[in-house]
Amino acid sequence: MPPQKPLWQSMAKGLLLGALLTSFLLLLYAYAVPPLLASPPATTPEGAAPCSRAPEPEEAAPTGNGSSRGCRPRRDIVFVKTHKTAGSTLLNILFRFGQKHGLKFAFPSGRNDFDYPAFFSRGRVQDYRPGACFNIIGNHMRFRYEEVRGLVAPGAAFITLLRDPARLFESSFHYFGAVVPLTWRVPGRDQRQQLAAFLREPGRYYDPRGYNAHYLRNLLFFDLGYDSGLDPRSPRVQESILEVEARFHLVLLQEYFDESLVLLKELLCWPLEDVLYFKLNARRAPARPRLSAELYRRATAWNVLDARLYRHFNASFWRKVDAFGRARMAREVAALRRANERMRRICIAGGRAVGPAAIRDAALQPWQPLGAQSILGYNLNPRVGGRHEQLCRRMLTPEIQYLSDLGVNLWVTRLWKLVRDFLRW
Repeated sequence: MPPQKPLWQSMAKGLLLGALLTSFLLLLYAYAVPPLLASPPATTPEGAAPCSRAPEPEEAAPTGNGSSRGCRPRRDIVFVKTHKTAGSTLLNILFRFGQKHGLKFAFPSGRNDFDYPAFFSRGRVQDYRPGACFNIIGNHMRFRYEEVRGLVAPGAAFITLLRDPARLFESSFHYFGAVVPLTWRVPGRDQRQQLAAFLREPGRYYDPRGYNAHYLRNLLFFDLGYDSGLDPRSPRVQESILEVEARFHLVLLQEYFDESLVLLKELLCWPLEDVLYFKLNARRAPARPRLSAELYRRATAWNVLDARLYRHFNASFWRKVDAFGRARMAREVAALRRANERMRRICIAGGRAVGPAAIRDAALQPWQPLGAQSILGYNLNPRVGGRHEQLCRRMLTPEIQYLSDLGVNLWVTRLWKLVRDFLRW
């Protein structure tokens, strides 16, 4: 028998190979994801003409709209998709509406976001030309109002989604921790223990200038285009919150998603059928809660800017509900849930979401976070009737595949997926 190499040599070679592969992946990811820069965000040259299309005149909505107002369904919409707030579910609604009515989307080029975390600029839009007008914008971006408004007609509806900052932080820590290098040294056997260790000493594991650090503090503030490292005592915090209020027609809340959709339906003058949904990009519920009362308090304090933002819009949300009418809201939410339940029985095999290993159709396989298989998806009911098959498939299609179906060039995203799959991440 040939002489065997010492165990330490085999281990050393394995470690070296692992280090080389990890370095390659970090370089690839750094290329695919622009670094967060402290310099001013790029803007489109002043000579680039903005969209100049006149807004459509209002008229009575078709019968069955469900709105008490005589209005025309709105088709110009900017959705600022914040992270880990049910944005993929809402984006699916917008995709279906735009596809149904032949609307023009502003899509990113090469990937599924507008070069996030860089600030948005019009030049990042696929096939952009000065003066181009779009109906719907919804992919992840770091919001830059002056740039976005130049792509849509005056009067376009601006909407976004918020979530309880402590719950959002817990979800973001789980989903993005593998791409924030400083968190790799947080001790603990599982994510719950690591989360607790981080929140006990966040300054030990968090560098505001570190790679991808924005995912782990005041992520809502960051996504909306503001400085997530502001001193909470700075007047700029409240000024930023009031600016959001002035620019957005509706701020939805993830915790009250059905009520939010009812308000959105009213704002956009859409029929009920256009806001039906299934939860997309949802993760498997943990066996036990990751946030105790103490960790919830710590997570809220760590994300204090987001907490102030959320409190402000939680209050304004319920003022809108009061203006809409509490009894009327209850009726509309009940109608939405009945319609969703009907579609669940028609569309979903087994009637529920399943883990990624149980999803039979690759076109319905959701994107998974690094190092985990935690995001649920669906199987299409094989007995779905021809009348519902197209709608069911669209409602169940994850964001990446839907973007491909709509003709988006996703070469960077696909390359990253191939590398991940090769290494079984």
